[in-house]
Amino acid sequence: MEKVGSLDELAALAVTRAPLYVRFSAGPDADAAEASRDHESGCELPGLSVNPLNPEPWFDRPPVQWVARQLVQYAHLDQDGRFAWVLTGRVAGRGPDCEPLLADVEPVAAVSGAVVREARDLYARAFDAGDDGT
Repeated sequence: MEKVGSLDELAALAVTRAPLYVRFSAGPDADAAEASRDHESGCELPGLSVNPLNPEPWFDRPPVQWVARQLVQYAHLDQDGRFAWVLTGRVAGRGPDCEPLLADVEPVAAVSGAVVREARDLYARAFDAGDDGT
């Protein structure tokens, strides 16, 4: 699995390859070793909980801002051996928070902690400040 070295590199990947998703976990091998479960109900999920990386057509800001936003939504999970990684696959359903559940997973790239920090910085400038982030 290749490693993404910058937020711009990840955004370029997100506009040239679809569908792409991001997941924070112990990685593809760990995820393949056990079934995903809904924490509240205990029900087995038909796929891995992911966040879409490809910008939506209605998003009229730079793609790098979309990608930063998607990373930041679950960046709190970047701890205890978990990291962000990019994957593709087949949407097999929706999770309890309406997130896509991905089956037939294909790992694409690992995202470094530096890229997640870069996403947090851009997110703070672009969204928390209420401006366009430029």
